[in-house]
Amino acid sequence: MSDDQPDTPPTDGGSQRDGEAFAGTAGGAERPDEECVAHYARDDNQPNENALSGKIRVFLAFIGSVTRHRVWFLLIMLGTIWGVLHESVRPNTWRRTVRYEFRTTLGEVAGGGLVATLVTGTLTGLGGVSQAIYWLGFAGMSKMTGPLLVTVIVREIAPILVGVLMLGRSGMLALTELGMLTTGGQVKSMQAEGVDPFLLLVLPRTLAFTVSGFTLGILFSVASLATGYVVSRASGAISNSIWSFFYDVVTAMTPADYILIPLKFIVVGFLVGLGCCVSGLTASSEDTVSTMLPRGFSRGMLIVMAVSVLFSLKL
Repeated sequence: MSDDQPDTPPTDGGSQRDGEAFAGTAGGAERPDEECVAHYARDDNQPNENALSGKIRVFLAFIGSVTRHRVWFLLIMLGTIWGVLHESVRPNTWRRTVRYEFRTTLGEVAGGGLVATLVTGTLTGLGGVSQAIYWLGFAGMSKMTGPLLVTVIVREIAPILVGVLMLGRSGMLALTELGMLTTGGQVKSMQAEGVDPFLLLVLPRTLAFTVSGFTLGILFSVASLATGYVVSRASGAISNSIWSFFYDVVTAMTPADYILIPLKFIVVGFLVGLGCCVSGLTASSEDTVSTMLPRGFSRGMLIVMAVSVLFSLKL
């Protein structure tokens, strides 16, 4: 075949194949377009779903942060309560330094708060006990004197006032001392030297507050009742002897009162001391005395009132 021979025109079979290929290409173009439309539709819905899930996560995170911020101190208190009770019965805990801290704190809380407790008890006897005796006698209900004094003075007022006295006089001192040790870095230095701040600082102070709460509570009750009797006897509202008066008060107590009233004094002292120590040890580096004291006092007042309400519900 020569070079001048014209090209052979395409056969009908080739045209048919080209037409099928073109048709296949055109027909196949519909499917990618539909997939693209569906893909972009999913992309348009995905930001809405991500935004909704993001809002839900932010809302749940807000609830969690608020909850943790409100209950973290309660959770720390629960853990340290168990720690103090567990470590206090171990003989190895009571080393010489721990015993020294216990004796020192006990002298400051019980000895230092003795005068304030007796004065407060005397004022309570003047304003509360004597008035109760007078008005009950005036109303012809002298037989209710013993039960009323036990319920109002010994069971309710005495633990609250003793708790407030320990909190204001000794609790704030312990909080300031431990808070300054924490913010100054001395607590971390103790840990670096292998000294446990919990055993050295928290445990002896908490147990000293516990013993002081019981001691000061009993002294407060005796002082208020004795003062009320003296004032009532001097005014002529009562004529029996002081022994008969205290006998009436003691016999008005139920068997549960002999357990729950001392237990209330003990629990108030225990939790007040522990709350002040924990507030001091959990202070941050930005805290100062002006920020630690109001926070610690408000927590202590909540502890005292919560204990009083819970024991009143039990009674």
